[in-house]
Amino acid sequence: MYTSIKLPRTSALFISALLGGVIFTSCASSDRLTNQSAPQIAANGAVNQLSARESNISQKAEAASIVRSRPQLIKKAAISLTVNSVEKTIDAVSQIINKQQGDLIGLKQQQPKNDNPRYTATIQLRIPENLLESTLEQLAKLGTVESRNITAEDVGDRLVDFQARLTNLQKTEANLQKIMDRAGSIRDVLSVAQELSNVRETIEQINAQLKSLQNQVAYSTITLNLEAAVSSTSPQPAFGLQVQETWNKSTHSLSAFSVGLLKLGIWLIVYSPYLLIFAAIVYGFKRWRRTHSPRLTQTPESTSSD
Repeated sequence: MYTSIKLPRTSALFISALLGGVIFTSCASSDRLTNQSAPQIAANGAVNQLSARESNISQKAEAASIVRSRPQLIKKAAISLTVNSVEKTIDAVSQIINKQQGDLIGLKQQQPKNDNPRYTATIQLRIPENLLESTLEQLAKLGTVESRNITAEDVGDRLVDFQARLTNLQKTEANLQKIMDRAGSIRDVLSVAQELSNVRETIEQINAQLKSLQNQVAYSTITLNLEAAVSSTSPQPAFGLQVQETWNKSTHSLSAFSVGLLKLGIWLIVYSPYLLIFAAIVYGFKRWRRTHSPRLTQTPESTSSD
């Protein structure tokens, strides 16, 4: 009877200690990549822990050397061209994209307006990184280059960090799965399952960020701005159309003026009481001033003669 009571408490303590050790070692392993020390080996458990740590560090160093074999750059380019025909140039750009195994990710065309009589277009391309320079050279041949620039961002350190964190979390996931298989009570299973779910969610997030960076490194973005060399003007309409357009504008103007007068009359009717009061005040003031002005301007001589 006494033995059956002590076994669950011992199992819970063992599971809690083992779970805490796995989480602590997975979090602390990333901070010990550069600061390695020679720990004192006192037992077989310490030897196994040291060998696992060294293996983890060697795997991270190997991953870092693979990633940093060449700069991991996210390149973005922008080029502006003045062309004879925007529509024909767009067709030529589509052929270049297909030839270079790229993708068209954006197209915006703007028709001529009064403030800007030239036909313009903006195209966004995605090209393999190793074909960026050749693609820019082919695009430059389509017209006159007005501006051209290339920017690059090195994300090699971020890739190494994501890969190291992903490796640690995957090992933590495997260890938590082993602990979950050994757990006996429902409480221990639920606790380990919660930690396992958090670790898997973090793995998915880091994996998505890692793939996004790798995709941006593999494919460069080009923003192409096109502008027609000659402003496009619309042809002069026929005489009948001009007369009809003038008639429509005049009748529309007359109707708008009539509606405006009607609205003004309605406003005057609504505010007529206030207008009458204001007119009465002005009339009374002028009448009072007219009756009192002779007395104010009368001189002493005029009074004595009277």
